[in-house]
Amino acid sequence: MSVHATTETVDEAAIVAQAETALGDIANIKSEIGNVIFGQEDVIQNAIVAILSGGHALLVGVPGLAKTKLVDTLGTVLGLDSGRIQFTPDLMPADILGSEVLEEADDGKRHFRFVKGPIFTQLLMADEINRASPRTQSALLQAMQEYHVTVAGQHYDLPAPFHVLATQNPLEQEGTYPLPEAQLDRFLMQIDITYPEVEAERRILIDTTGIDAAVANPVVTAQRLQELQTLVRRMPVPESVVEAILRLVRSARPGTGTDATDRHVAWGPGPRASQSLMLCARARALYEGRFAPSVDDVRALAEPILQHRMALTFAARAEGMSVGTVIAGLVDALE
Repeated sequence: MSVHATTETVDEAAIVAQAETALGDIANIKSEIGNVIFGQEDVIQNAIVAILSGGHALLVGVPGLAKTKLVDTLGTVLGLDSGRIQFTPDLMPADILGSEVLEEADDGKRHFRFVKGPIFTQLLMADEINRASPRTQSALLQAMQEYHVTVAGQHYDLPAPFHVLATQNPLEQEGTYPLPEAQLDRFLMQIDITYPEVEAERRILIDTTGIDAAVANPVVTAQRLQELQTLVRRMPVPESVVEAILRLVRSARPGTGTDATDRHVAWGPGPRASQSLMLCARARALYEGRFAPSVDDVRALAEPILQHRMALTFAARAEGMSVGTVIAGLVDALE
């Protein structure tokens, strides 16, 4: 995933014109999602930012917080073909990728035909991904990173755009298989979903228990979404934002950060975290109606982008510290 500035001459006027059009599309996307998903503004924002950045997201929350509804709504509003895989311990790689079946033609000759699995979609919901075995999780890893799958030595390209929104239940960890660090790093961000505010829950009670339920409508097409993703990569990034990203990510690594980092962090984020921050800062600025990111975008995105790319030392855990607490301290140091 490359986020280096393009070497071609940037036509600022053209980018501004494209961004102004994009702002209208994004406003319509937010409005349409808001008709179906009540509250959870930060969750909706981060999910859209992850998709505008062209990446994948891990949704973490207890059951009943509309994770599945959010993914379904995003697929509809963004004009994407969507699918869902319910991960279970007995799920096999072929159940995700597809498999070859032996068929007999009219002339009596037999041949193999590849039957595509549910991964061949544009927006895939991997529900309770940590319930699948490591072998099955690794089958998803190649698809998330390389955007194709390999079955019986043959490569099959996935539809474009391709995004994975995986869910994970922080409870009921018996019988689960924690995602390896290599796979966690493939997720652009981890989005924690908390309980709704009282007014949002009041609206949920009133609007979802009647006869008619709100239904989302398409706002953009898959092609238009790809144009927005290209625009995000073309947006200029001030040098102050680049420096803030470098300082933040490097300060989270033992050996290059502070003494506190060395005491509290066992291992920290790699360069992919810096790339993710650069992309998401641009996308967040566009989401909020700005044509260039600021250091505030870096601060706001620090936790969802860094928290699944860090691990605490035993001493830090013994002190009752959390990854979020450590990241908050690093963000404060950017002041």
